[in-house]
Amino acid sequence: MRILSGLTRILIVCLFVNLSHQCIAADGPRQRSILVLEEADFRSPFYLEIFTGISAAAKQNGKFPTVIYGESLDLARFPGPDYEESLVGHLKSKYAQRQIDVIVSIGVASAKFLQTRKQEIWPTAPVVYGFVPDLPETRALFLPDTTAIFARVRPTHLLTAARAIVPDLTHVVLVGGAWKNPLVYGQWKQDFAAAMPGLEVTDLSDAPLREVRKQVASLPARSAILTSAMYSDGEGTYYSPAAALARVAESANRPIVITSDTFLGRSGVGGFLLLPDSIGREAGEVAMRVLGGEAPSSIPPFNGDNVKPIFDGRQLKRWNVDEANLPAGSQVRFRELSFWERYYWHTTIAGSVMLVQALMIATLLRERRLRFLAQVEAGQRMSELAHMNRRATAGQMSASIAHELSQPLAAIMINAEAGAQALQHPSPDLGELRDILDHIRRDDQRASEVINWLRSFLKKEQTEPRELDFNVTVREVFQFLSVQAVARKVELATEASSSDIRVKGDKVQLQQAILNLVVNGMDAVAHLPADRRRVLGRTSLVEGNRAHLSIADAGDGILAEKTTEIFKPFFTTKAQGMGIGLSIARTIIETHGGRIWAENVPSGGAVFHVSLPLAAQR
Repeated sequence: MRILSGLTRILIVCLFVNLSHQCIAADGPRQRSILVLEEADFRSPFYLEIFTGISAAAKQNGKFPTVIYGESLDLARFPGPDYEESLVGHLKSKYAQRQIDVIVSIGVASAKFLQTRKQEIWPTAPVVYGFVPDLPETRALFLPDTTAIFARVRPTHLLTAARAIVPDLTHVVLVGGAWKNPLVYGQWKQDFAAAMPGLEVTDLSDAPLREVRKQVASLPARSAILTSAMYSDGEGTYYSPAAALARVAESANRPIVITSDTFLGRSGVGGFLLLPDSIGREAGEVAMRVLGGEAPSSIPPFNGDNVKPIFDGRQLKRWNVDEANLPAGSQVRFRELSFWERYYWHTTIAGSVMLVQALMIATLLRERRLRFLAQVEAGQRMSELAHMNRRATAGQMSASIAHELSQPLAAIMINAEAGAQALQHPSPDLGELRDILDHIRRDDQRASEVINWLRSFLKKEQTEPRELDFNVTVREVFQFLSVQAVARKVELATEASSSDIRVKGDKVQLQQAILNLVVNGMDAVAHLPADRRRVLGRTSLVEGNRAHLSIADAGDGILAEKTTEIFKPFFTTKAQGMGIGLSIARTIIETHGGRIWAENVPSGGAVFHVSLPLAAQR
């Protein structure tokens, strides 16, 4: 019973595993496989690009998951039946457990291998041939249920390229083993004879590399070298085709016509070149069609768009080739451009940018000039407006000015009368007369200061900016307004900073700004009870490099949305106001590099702040 129970468990587990695999298979399409058989080494740039093109085509299709295998037959470097037998055994063993859905055969050698060996390894896999020439000899290699994409540089292509490079061509030299393979170039002798009767041909396809280098070093002037792939020096040393071409080019004294895009830039001039990426993509696209369900036999073999006339511009320059002689549709790479050609767009863009910049600079200079003139005119208008404001202020303070003058004048009169009486004494007291004269001089000086201040206050011209004692400047304004304050029953008070505060500016303008703020404060408290009519001015140092003045009143304050508008020209809340006092104050302060702003005091009233830079320390 226990044994049966164990077997039951095993059967259940197997059934579960089987069902799991079926569910996984049902989740998506089965993975398809492509086997790429290349006749040469995958490490060769030409065949690597073909494989990359096939992979790109499979990835781009994306209808079902595809795995791509690749095999390098490398039959050109390893000929012989022994190697081929070992290769068959290796492939049979390697792919015994792998289903191959389609084979992409690259090259003639790979097609020949499949013709004789496919039935042993992959008997049911359809075949897509790529990189094969459209020749009867090649078509004879094709197996049933196959298709092909032809890629071939015809012998006449090579002659056309050679005649474009050497217009008076009379002699060609054939280099590379493919010339002796009828499955690649077919009957090239007949093709050459038909295209150029009388052309002299030197065939070095069987010659060792040492002999080839010797021959191409001393060719006649009207010669060209026509190359095909070379894998060996003929004496036991094997090369990649690109390395072999480089060895030939080292000795050649005439231009070399090449057949592969991967050779360009390696001393070959160019020609009708095979494009390995295009060869791979075309073969990959047909393979994906086969995987999608199309029968290869239903896809007729066709010539691919995989050969283009392409030339190396540096080699064209070396051999003095006129690009106008090149075949129609030719591409020229690595061209050594003239300065204008190389930097055409750079120069055009730079010139355009410079022109735009010049226009912008001219426009900006014009705007700057117009703005400067507007600023000068605005400054003049503001200066005239400030002057009018000072005159209006002086008119409003006529009582204060009269009081300031009457006091010293009255004192002078009293002292003059006292001096006259003293002189009537038979022996006047000279000390007393000296004191009287000192008092007269002091009062006269006081009256003169009032008159000078009033004259400078009412002048249109700006005074020269100079260093000022900020505490004294503020105190003088408050003293000057003291009589008017008494008349209006307003208390004026100052709290000067204990620190010495020195600023640089126009004294008259700064005092006008301060005076406007103080008068504004006096107006704000005019309607209040006598015990609340107070305006306080404080000076202080802020952040160590700014002079600060605050003028606070106990009035009704400022509406929150009006704290910035009150400094705009002609904005006023007074019935008889012009709305220019605070605007002029702001202009003066900002002209001196300062800032002015207003805010409400939580306990009631408003405070105006003035911040000015200190004078430079010596």
